[in-house]
Amino acid sequence: MQQTVLVVGASGVVGTSAIHSFLREGWNVVGVSRRVPEIDPVERFRHVSIDLLDTSDAANRLQTLGPITHVVFAALSELPGLVAGWNDPAQMQINLDLLRHVIDPLTAKPGPLQHVSIMQGTKAYGLHLHPMEIPARERSPRDPHPNFYWLQEDYLREKAAAHGFTYTIFRPQMVVGQAYGAAMNVAPVLGVYAALCRELGEPFGFPGGPSFVWEASDARIVGNALEWAARSPQARNETFNVTNGDVFEWRSLWPAIADTLGVPPAADRPMSLGRYLPTQAAIWDRIVAKRGLRRIALPALLGESHHVADFCFASGAAQTPPPAFISAIKLRQAGFAEVVDTEAMFRYWIRSFIDRRIVPGP
Repeated sequence: MQQTVLVVGASGVVGTSAIHSFLREGWNVVGVSRRVPEIDPVERFRHVSIDLLDTSDAANRLQTLGPITHVVFAALSELPGLVAGWNDPAQMQINLDLLRHVIDPLTAKPGPLQHVSIMQGTKAYGLHLHPMEIPARERSPRDPHPNFYWLQEDYLREKAAAHGFTYTIFRPQMVVGQAYGAAMNVAPVLGVYAALCRELGEPFGFPGGPSFVWEASDARIVGNALEWAARSPQARNETFNVTNGDVFEWRSLWPAIADTLGVPPAADRPMSLGRYLPTQAAIWDRIVAKRGLRRIALPALLGESHHVADFCFASGAAQTPPPAFISAIKLRQAGFAEVVDTEAMFRYWIRSFIDRRIVPGP
């Protein structure tokens, strides 16, 4: 029987890259999302739209997909503004339900399901609440705070033990990829900000707060790691951090970002992009018409990513954020050793948005 992977959250930052990775390795791929992901050509995989918050609809639609051997669960529900919702119990339950409404139907009767991968992140180490252990390691005890990660993880462990499939949990740090309208992808936010600066004759200055050193995860690496985990015994029932393998600092990276977008870098320009960008919808429409871009309204382009940009840039912070480094040694020792230069990653994904006529280039 051919291996078939169901990628849930297929149009998101992780989901889109996962589809590319599995297709490249010859898998049969089914993608579940509201929007059709930008895969070229789209005929290479099957896309279905399922309301995962509707138990009956999800169960009925999943039963029509044929045998599913593997699942990549990259779906995510966030509240507007992002950060406040991270501690909301109702939102945690919604994210648990999204997973349940996929796995419950697939395990309702004996079937071919072999492996499930889910996504967590550095909130597992309490990044959004307090200083982390440096570096954060997968073997550390659970950080004692309410989080939908723990709800999903406990559910998945229970279902895996009951139904005989294996699982892998991934924890990347600030994923950057090709999706727009996503909850968390700073690449299109940078493109919009640069375009507005050029159009309005304003300086393209770093909008964030105090300088700090951080890590990132290229969505291509995350997608490849998900494909590796689906077929690797070393990944069974394990949790892995995943990063690019280097570190970066925003102000050091800023000239490369400016060069790729064709605007001169400027002195710092502290502001909240989460508040500023939504006020510029009319200017954005003017830029779209002038530069011949795809007609994507600003809210649809940004999703909630302008809010995560504020978080990533430490916008408005009075003090330097505490260090937030995660060790990826366990993943490399298990056999997955891909790395990428973070500056090259930003150039690659920004050019992708330019080439697809989503944001303007030089």
